[in-house]
Amino acid sequence: MIRIEKEAWQTMLQHAKATYPRECCGALLGTADARGRHVVIARPMRNAYDGPQQDSYQLDPTEQLAVEKEARALGLSVVGIFHSHPDCDAYFSKRDLENSCPWYSFVVLSIKAGEFDHAKSFLPNFDQTAAEQEPLEYMV
Repeated sequence: MIRIEKEAWQTMLQHAKATYPRECCGALLGTADARGRHVVIARPMRNAYDGPQQDSYQLDPTEQLAVEKEARALGLSVVGIFHSHPDCDAYFSKRDLENSCPWYSFVVLSIKAGEFDHAKSFLPNFDQTAAEQEPLEYMV
């Protein structure tokens, strides 16, 4: 289960809409325990992919390091990554799976015609061969 607080959720939506029709990406900061992950901050990041960004994203390693340091300074952890799928459904693609990390939740936002449609979250396994959908709760 991943639960995203209202301000973090709004930040994610704003970033996805602002970057449309390209994919956005960012980090989810919060806590994790036996009950799941609790996101309190969404940190938009630059899509560093150097090809067409309509169906691909890449996190900038320098930004990733800065976000990790920010999380630690706040007593939090990076618990997930979010990105958008412009004009298609929220699913975990083969490319998403190949570039995933098994210690993060991956929230995918479907943005159709520039507006939020739906979202899903996925947990990849340690072999990066499959990703199960996890329950997603967000505050609006």
